[in-house]
Amino acid sequence: MTIRAVVRGVGHYLPARVVPNAEMESLVETSDEWIRSRSGIERRHFAAEGETTSAMATHAARAALADAGLAVEDVDAIILATSTADLTFPSAATMVQANLGLTRGFAFDVQAVCAGFVFALANANALILSGQAKRVLVIGAETFSKLMDWTDRTTCVLFGDGAGALVLEAQEGAGAPSDRGILATDLHSDGRFRDILYVDGGTSTGTTGHLRMAGKEVFRHAVEKLAETAHASLDKAGLTPADVDWIVPHQANIRIIEGTAKKMQLPMDQVVVTVQDHGNTSAASIPLALSVGKARGQIKTGDLLVTEAIGGGLAWGSVVLRW
Repeated sequence: MTIRAVVRGVGHYLPARVVPNAEMESLVETSDEWIRSRSGIERRHFAAEGETTSAMATHAARAALADAGLAVEDVDAIILATSTADLTFPSAATMVQANLGLTRGFAFDVQAVCAGFVFALANANALILSGQAKRVLVIGAETFSKLMDWTDRTTCVLFGDGAGALVLEAQEGAGAPSDRGILATDLHSDGRFRDILYVDGGTSTGTTGHLRMAGKEVFRHAVEKLAETAHASLDKAGLTPADVDWIVPHQANIRIIEGTAKKMQLPMDQVVVTVQDHGNTSAASIPLALSVGKARGQIKTGDLLVTEAIGGGLAWGSVVLRW
């Protein structure tokens, strides 16, 4: 008998305010054509005044629990991937725990920027395999609109806000690649590249700061590293790209998504793409795409998925799971 961390339910939340590219034209010198051609983004959602990361995460968590047919009391742990927590501390995850009315178990944040949800999934998988938890609520939530420099057209047009969540549950498997659940994970980081994607604020400056990015350098690292980590996870699972039903990538840029799919020799019609509607929601983008992909009828029980992401750090990784 092998224990697997199986997806029991998934859900998401998007702020009510939709910001099309045309609205960005009034903020910075840009155009709808410029944004679409370089990123594939057509619109994004921005959190309302006072709408916090933990509040959005709570909405997504409730949606995932409802999809799973579970009560809050069935959850043993909450892991929230975010780089935009409400406060320096306590963790936004404990705020979600309080919002849900959960008074047992434990909750903590994971900070690996855009790769955060992949890192959170790997941590949740380890907790389940070790017997520390039976059910883990894994959430990605971000309010990146709060970190934008609204004079920098190369970054402010790319990001959006939102949250996605899923419930992982311990279930018995045969120990074979045909099992449902997480089959393999692959995580990496390299702090030498911190200056190509970072926020210039924190305790060292006494300010919140703004996001700074060397776009060409990030793109170069992204396509290469994402394809490598996806292949590594598949190798660990004893599978190949030919076995994959869906790539569910971090939704940063359509050109990165296309480049990664090409390196994996998979067509774009096997890639769940939501970047056009959400922009880059950092750690929220993969769970958002999983939830939307299921709602669209793309992702079905038994499908083999590869999720991969890269973010500031640099930090990157992938997860192979059977839905």
